[in-house]
Amino acid sequence: MSVHDLPLLNAILNGSSALCLLAGFYFIRIHEIRKHRGCMIAALACSTLFLTSYLVYHAQVGSIRFAGEGAVRVVYFTILVSHTLLAATVPPLAIITLRRALRARFDRHRMIARWALPVWLYVSVTGVVIYLMLYRLYPSV
Repeated sequence: MSVHDLPLLNAILNGSSALCLLAGFYFIRIHEIRKHRGCMIAALACSTLFLTSYLVYHAQVGSIRFAGEGAVRVVYFTILVSHTLLAATVPPLAIITLRRALRARFDRHRMIARWALPVWLYVSVTGVVIYLMLYRLYPSV
C-alpha cells in the first residue's frame, strides 16, 4: 500500500464509522446496551485510524486542489468548511461522551451524546462525500 492509497482507506474508515454510529444508535434505541457499546467503540476505533491515516497522508502529500469549477466548486467548499469546523469538535465530544459512559454517568452521557452523534455522523458522511468529489468526480490532473 502506498501513500496514494490512503484517501480510499480514509473514505472506507469514515464510511465504516458512520455505519457503526448508525448501528449503535439503533441498538441503544432497542435497549441492546452491549451491542450499542460495541458499535460505538468500533466507531471510535475507525475514526482514530482515519485520523492517523489522514495525518500521515497530508504530512507526505500536502493539500490537494479541487478541480471542479462553477457551482460544484461552491458546493464542495461549503461541505468542506462545515466538515472541517465540525470535525474539530468530534474528538473532544467523543472522548467526553465515552468517559461519561465508562463512569456510568448515563444521564450526562445521554445529554452530550445527543449532540455528539449527529455531529460525528455528519463529519463521517461528509468525509466520504469529500473523498468522492475530490478524488473520483473531479480529480486534479
